[in-house]
Amino acid sequence: MKYLSFLIPVAGSAVFFVTGCNNPGTSALTPYSYTIQKSMISYNGAVVSAHPLASKVGVMILQQGGNAVDAAIATQLALAVVYPGAGNLGGGGFMVAYLKDGQSVAIDYREQAPAAAARDMYLDSSGNPVMRLSQYGHLSAGVPGTVAGLFASIKYATMPFEQLITPAIALAEKGFVITAGEATSLNHTQEEFQQYNTFPVAFIKQEGWKPGDTLVQTDLSETLKRIRDKGRSGFYEGETASLVVSEMKKGNGIISPDDLKNYEARERQPVEFNYKGYTILSMPLPSSGGIILQQCLKMIEQRNIGQMGFQSAWSVQLMAETERRAFADRAEFMGDIDFVKVPVHALTSDAYLEERMSDFIQGRAGSSEQIQAGRLNRESEETTHLSIADQWGNVVAVTTTLNGSYGSKTVVSGAGFLLNNEMDDFSVKPGVPNMYGALGSEANAIAPGKRMLSSMTPTIVLKDNEPYLVVGTPGGTTIPTSVFQTIVNIIDFNLSASDAVNKPKFHHQWMPDELYVERDFPSAIADSLQDMGYTITRRDNIGRTELIRIEKNKTGKGYLFESVADKRGDDAAEGF
Repeated sequence: MKYLSFLIPVAGSAVFFVTGCNNPGTSALTPYSYTIQKSMISYNGAVVSAHPLASKVGVMILQQGGNAVDAAIATQLALAVVYPGAGNLGGGGFMVAYLKDGQSVAIDYREQAPAAAARDMYLDSSGNPVMRLSQYGHLSAGVPGTVAGLFASIKYATMPFEQLITPAIALAEKGFVITAGEATSLNHTQEEFQQYNTFPVAFIKQEGWKPGDTLVQTDLSETLKRIRDKGRSGFYEGETASLVVSEMKKGNGIISPDDLKNYEARERQPVEFNYKGYTILSMPLPSSGGIILQQCLKMIEQRNIGQMGFQSAWSVQLMAETERRAFADRAEFMGDIDFVKVPVHALTSDAYLEERMSDFIQGRAGSSEQIQAGRLNRESEETTHLSIADQWGNVVAVTTTLNGSYGSKTVVSGAGFLLNNEMDDFSVKPGVPNMYGALGSEANAIAPGKRMLSSMTPTIVLKDNEPYLVVGTPGGTTIPTSVFQTIVNIIDFNLSASDAVNKPKFHHQWMPDELYVERDFPSAIADSLQDMGYTITRRDNIGRTELIRIEKNKTGKGYLFESVADKRGDDAAEGF
């Protein structure tokens, strides 16, 4: 079955038509002329992602009869083209889905340490960490998992992979116009692209990028075609794998042919728990996100936070203190569950969480020096999230990453995609913070084949066993706290979907002992918190939350989808 992509000039713009013999209609992309839609109501399906063209690709697949998983695969592939700062082929991620038959799915395609990796590989002869090596260039890259994740999820899809990858190929081969935000981002990274690449890459433009410039990625389109034609092996073996290994040799990287060939995505059991009558589904280890979310929600569940009021000094203090305690536990206990024994049941038990909050004093800031990890009986910011729902009741939450913005800043020569710098998400040395300030212990030490601890928190909320919320965000360590706040904003504070996403966010991660607030966070509340003893640090945007809120249609048949894309970026909501 052949699916064809056509480029048709229309009055200075262009339209890609993607058609197929089983497609009753024709869907179109306008990659040279498009707008960003921040919210919408739809009845047949919805997609929210970090880029309007990727959201449009997802909806196009839904219109062609695909389900939410089909749309998630196509949207991720499109993001690998139109959102190079975080969308990727050379990174990894997590998918959480709830299917119309009641099945819950979690797929882990987090990157892995190469076989040649070693615990102290980023320490100098004196035992001091050389963070430059874990954060930039070839040696910072883990074995990519994204492509394996796409093929691991295809069994839940309904369309041929060839159809799902076609829009991404067209966008890479023919190009698309970049937004003002993308132009600024690319311009800020020109020097690093030049430093960590030995050949011309598509992202370098000598005269600088301007909004409306066209970004064409020919090498990337050829890589996508190899994946289309040869499937998983079109990336992990053959020409693409050879190009990755050749690139490694240029900069003392250590990813080998066997590392690529042997990589496998893994299905996991989702984190599942009840919060005030709602069922929460989120990502388990090696992402810490689901556990942190469960800890935070359960620590506030019996404290009637709704009565305290949205963004009152009391409610913010309570939430910040749960975040402090959860991140202390993250640093001490959490790592790749395939390598270390993590006491998940104990960390999330009601008795343990009640004990964790026993020293909470309303109106007085806690101290991270005194509040350490709990006592147990042992048992880039540049990430991107997409939320998708279809007309049949399937919902998908996917968060993927390169770690830092544009990952390692290294493009695979001849293949056109950026490599991640996820090795920095390991504990390079116990007690030494990574690029997001997160601390870790031996549980997250580097080991061959191990997956580095993550904060990604793709999450689904069920109401009466029906999909209610699909939510997630980028933001490094701020991811679980932003998802936490978004859920509380809706369930406890009864905020609208738009306000739940766009109102100012805050964040505490134990160390450093600071309460971060966005620049538009209310000054009066910040002052009250400072009076309680908090060190308040104002910062730029926290995350970019993508939310779909789902209600039963008033007719009793079908759904109403309220989609909201975060105001903090080029994120866009689409539906039909």
